[in-house]
Amino acid sequence: MKLVGNWSYPTAVRFGAGRIRELASAAKAVGMARPLFVTDAGLAGLPVSKRALDVLAGDAVPVSVFCEVQPNPVAANIEAGLLALRRGDHDGVIAFGGGSALDAGKVIAFMAGQHRPMWDFEDIDDWWRRAETTGILPIVAVPTTAGTGSEVGRAGVITDAATRRKTVIFHPLMLPKISICDPELTVGMPQLTTAGTGMDALAHCLEAYCGVAYHPLADGIAVEGIRLVKENLARAMQDGSDVDARGHMMAAAAMGATAFQKALGAIHALSHPVGALYDTHHGLTNAVFMPYVLVFNRAAIAAKIARLAAYLGLEPSFDGFLAWVLALRAEIGVPHTLAGLGVDDRQFEPMSEMATRDPTAAGNPLPIDAATCRRLYQNAYLGSL
Repeated sequence: MKLVGNWSYPTAVRFGAGRIRELASAAKAVGMARPLFVTDAGLAGLPVSKRALDVLAGDAVPVSVFCEVQPNPVAANIEAGLLALRRGDHDGVIAFGGGSALDAGKVIAFMAGQHRPMWDFEDIDDWWRRAETTGILPIVAVPTTAGTGSEVGRAGVITDAATRRKTVIFHPLMLPKISICDPELTVGMPQLTTAGTGMDALAHCLEAYCGVAYHPLADGIAVEGIRLVKENLARAMQDGSDVDARGHMMAAAAMGATAFQKALGAIHALSHPVGALYDTHHGLTNAVFMPYVLVFNRAAIAAKIARLAAYLGLEPSFDGFLAWVLALRAEIGVPHTLAGLGVDDRQFEPMSEMATRDPTAAGNPLPIDAATCRRLYQNAYLGSL
């Protein structure tokens, strides 16, 4: 392994209960006078959105609300958002919500300055260098879930409806200028959403830690993020008003996305096709695949996982960590199989091809090909570890 890497953690994060009150000042700090408020339809009418909009109105920051964002955003959502952005002559984006709204808002702000098709900026090689940087608008991100960590990420996942493939759109300037992480905004999350988003944060930390690149900064962040999940996810589900547990989970989510600039892996590579074809919840899908991918990668990661298990206070072995993952999934209601997500076995062949082409596949500790993916899909369908 060559000790070479590119490391960057430049997002300014305003973290803490009640800090949504700083939304207007954050928008002004990055030069926004007329931001577009991007969220999803389910969130737009809830009190948590009204609270944010009241903060903006109270400090004389005029906004328009765009909420045509699907749970797995598609290109049509981005196009509609760009139309709203231009019609309102907006000069920035406030991305507010879960990972879908954050991803959509970031891509809308990015595409405001582009003349090429969005797919030309897929996270392949250095395609991001094709972008025209002068027209990219500033972003303030406000997560209302604790999972994706998109508030500190440089990409957005958009589904290509024509090919039914999840595509990662990437550019360094898609990184929000300021993120407001207020755990009070997550208090109303349903239990299933809390479980799915929390397991997404765990998957991000775990795959970053196991990835093959040299990035000790990411490793350290990932390990502590996993500890926060271990100690707080079940707590947050047992008492949805536990703001301390919610806060620790929100920190873990940001840590996972900060760490995964190092790598993701087969959990995500397998999960993306399932989400694209079956519209499943991304975090829950990651959670289903987690133990199957761990077992597949065992030969390459056993020593690292043993060190991780020791840090977490578990039996210091791969088996000890795997047992904890399985127990956590059972405790919070994650299905053990794909069938539990309503996924059948009819599309394993095309999904296997899609998974091998997914950009996250390259970061897996062991190489994966279509045959490997087909076997992992089958294992996850049958519940065979």
